[in-house]
Amino acid sequence: MTVVVRQDVGEPAGGERLRRWRMVLGGGEADGTGCALTGRDAAMDAALGALYGGGGDSGSRRTSGARSAGLGGSAPNVARWLGDIRTYFPSSVVQVMQRDAIERLGLATLLLEPEMLEAVEPDVHLVGTLLSLNKAMPETTRETARAVVRKVVEQLEKKLAARTRATLTGALDRSARISRPRHHDIDWNRTIRANLKNYLPEYRTVVPERLIGYGRAAQSVKKEVILCIDQSGSMAASVVYASVFGAVLASMRSIATRLVVFDTAIVDLTDQLDDPVDVLFGTQLGGGTDINRALAYCQSKITRPADTVVVLISDLYEGGIRNEMLKRVAAMKGAGVEFVTLLALSDEGAPAYDREHAAALAALGAPAFACTPDLFPEVMAAALEKRPLPTP
Repeated sequence: MTVVVRQDVGEPAGGERLRRWRMVLGGGEADGTGCALTGRDAAMDAALGALYGGGGDSGSRRTSGARSAGLGGSAPNVARWLGDIRTYFPSSVVQVMQRDAIERLGLATLLLEPEMLEAVEPDVHLVGTLLSLNKAMPETTRETARAVVRKVVEQLEKKLAARTRATLTGALDRSARISRPRHHDIDWNRTIRANLKNYLPEYRTVVPERLIGYGRAAQSVKKEVILCIDQSGSMAASVVYASVFGAVLASMRSIATRLVVFDTAIVDLTDQLDDPVDVLFGTQLGGGTDINRALAYCQSKITRPADTVVVLISDLYEGGIRNEMLKRVAAMKGAGVEFVTLLALSDEGAPAYDREHAAALAALGAPAFACTPDLFPEVMAAALEKRPLPTP
């Protein structure tokens, strides 16, 4: 099919509009623009064509003008291409193109080479790919891979840690109310509601005879949080974020944190929570799923049900015993445990998940929903305070 791009009156041939259409359509006789690219534009188009083209190689593409794939399986070619896209595109676009290259062109195995890892732009999805390759990774690559993972983890901690600690500390403080608070500890909303009978119309004010404030939670007062994380392949980004949040929670003296990952087997990584990189390399992405077995393990570790929050992070595709899984959730909630089900903990949109299981959990009072990293502190604060969760 030939696409004809109409030229506006007064617009010069080869103008910005035609240039943009040429970049979109990819060149060749059928694109209808009649616009040739040179210099930086040609180089950008070649980088796009190497990934999103329809065949051939980058060399033939440059001579014929038709966009075609040209990365092949050659590490030097890929390394050169990675350098090109970092030159011509912003970091956010580079990350998307890297992800597409791994998925579309089967370049995952090339990430086992140290020089390749040094060329890529680190992000959450790259970490997920590296973790899936962990068992196949040669020793010569392992340290480089850890450095890439650590860079991403440190970026996430810097972004998420302060707000998470502040939000959860506030939630823990609000768990103890006092009647003679200091000024900065007054809960003004509750104080006003408690003193509405003292409203003076002539002054349009409320006389606060009774003050209600937030108590400061003692260091010995602890809540218990259990993060139960599905490590099947589709949950890669969720595993990364959950490990970072687990480390942040573990750093708070008022919260006792346990982190459990599972597929058909269960691994308790609680003793590695001081370093989320160790946690991540302790996971093994892929494999089946046995949620019931994982919840049975978590249930066995609960010592104070009324002070415990269990967070299940899973797409709910259960390979174990469905009815037993639901019975365990009901038993935990009946004992006073706050149970939170996250279908994903990532920046992506609505994930694929088992809708029947999600509906069954919702019927038990444990609604399942996807959660972004920005929302997670608010979700945890609500769970710690035993108030309705801020579902999207």
